[in-house]
Amino acid sequence: MQFSIFHTSYSKILIGLIPPLGIGIIAWGVGQIIPILGGPVVAILIGLIVGQIFGLRQEWTDGVAFASKKILQGSIVLLGAGMSLTQVAQIGGSGLPIMIGTLAICLIGGLVIGRAMNIEEQIRSLVTYGTAICGASAIATMSVVIGASGPAIAVSITVIVLYNVLGAVLFPAIGHILGLSQEAFGMWAGTAINDTSSVVAAATVYGAVAATYAVVVKLTRTLAIIPLALFRSWSLNSQIPLEKRHTTVWYKLIPPFLILFIVAAAVQSLGVIPSGWNDPIHFLAHFGTTVAMAAVGMSSSLSAIREAGWKPVALGGILWFLVATSSLILQWMCGNL
Repeated sequence: MQFSIFHTSYSKILIGLIPPLGIGIIAWGVGQIIPILGGPVVAILIGLIVGQIFGLRQEWTDGVAFASKKILQGSIVLLGAGMSLTQVAQIGGSGLPIMIGTLAICLIGGLVIGRAMNIEEQIRSLVTYGTAICGASAIATMSVVIGASGPAIAVSITVIVLYNVLGAVLFPAIGHILGLSQEAFGMWAGTAINDTSSVVAAATVYGAVAATYAVVVKLTRTLAIIPLALFRSWSLNSQIPLEKRHTTVWYKLIPPFLILFIVAAAVQSLGVIPSGWNDPIHFLAHFGTTVAMAAVGMSSSLSAIREAGWKPVALGGILWFLVATSSLILQWMCGNL
């Protein structure tokens, strides 16, 4: 009986993987012909069109979810296998002033602007955390901490998804217009694009060095969820009776794929990975990202964005703009531009 359930679940994933895999192959081919577009950007656009025309059919749900989460996370781990721990430490360390600065600007901006726009507190908080840290992952974590309602979570994720898609599509073109170096673009994408999926997509299109910088910066930024979640949990607990308080375990907030990314970089640093494996690993990481972005596009809903209302969408856009511009300004001040 157990085997039968496992087999059924496995089959559903395989069937649901067919559309994003097909889109990924087409997008990868287009990306090879038109490198400035890149496979991931083409994939998210095709996925978005397919999703709006056919909807997210029930038989596709498991496979699309697997591609947008597990395949993406696996691709990020493979990117880790292409760099050393020294690179990870150097990039993460050099980006700290920019990450901390943009994080503070977004958190303060979300509080002030959200209140001025009279946006409901839970939605205001979740959109702010999603923009400031790591998109839907931050929303999922903080929604548990603050006890957010289902509608507030749905609206916030919808807003984040909108700017994820725009970030993946627009950032590479804007980066070329501004003449950003690979390093500067990677730092910009890692700090200014909401979700890890779109960060990887945009940076992959821009170049290999940009992808390296962006992934490290974004994963370093993701760790900010730990102190923020603990602080918010402490703040809320201080307002309720002792017997009703709940505790947040800090290490459970660390995404497992982030640990695997560090392990992969450590293995590369030790020279365990044969040099002949580097090209296949590079291909799998970037093709996996393309397939994942097809799934992200398929699961994005334009009707949900309309239903969210203009205020949360406007707040997300304002914060997104603040983070993007402040990231460039801080890079300039630090001498990175």
